[in-house]
Amino acid sequence: MTRAIDLDGFEAKFTGSDDPWSTWTAHDEAVKRRAIIHALGPGPLGRVLELGAGNGSNSRSIAFRTLRLDATEATEKGTALVERAVAAQPRARALQLAVPEEPPRTVYDAIVVAELLYYLDPRDMRALARQVARCLRPGGTLVLAHHRITFYDFVQHAAGIQDRFLAETGMSWTRSVARRTGRWEVWRCTPLGRSR
Repeated sequence: MTRAIDLDGFEAKFTGSDDPWSTWTAHDEAVKRRAIIHALGPGPLGRVLELGAGNGSNSRSIAFRTLRLDATEATEKGTALVERAVAAQPRARALQLAVPEEPPRTVYDAIVVAELLYYLDPRDMRALARQVARCLRPGGTLVLAHHRITFYDFVQHAAGIQDRFLAETGMSWTRSVARRTGRWEVWRCTPLGRSR
């Protein structure tokens, strides 16, 4: 790997383009988005937290399934894009939050973490894992959606990132694969209880 991207790098990406990874337009991204929505299950869901919402391309679809959506993004420009994406959804809001800062609510019925974990160093990922375990209600749904291949700007390798994240929660989980391709996978996870 060469140089990992940081928050300034993400801010620059969103300043240069509202859709730097073609998440609104690429067919593969639309397939992934449908897999994320499928993994969330039928709505309406109560309180949902989306971490690292990017430009809001998933947020709009998630908002249709929820009664309350907190879509968080670490960058100022990205947060503005998320806000624009969910503007027509009165029960969705965009919030600037750099994980593992505390989310606005203490309990969520579902949490979505997509294309985020390999941009965190192991310490921050561990803190986020513990936070997710604390904030997800018993029987709630955690959706993980990440690449299986490592890109040049990742902090951590992609292979096994979702397994490593779940292990760091200190919880036992049931997990099912909503969709897997050669490039990415989407999991639906439900907590079973403390593992240690």
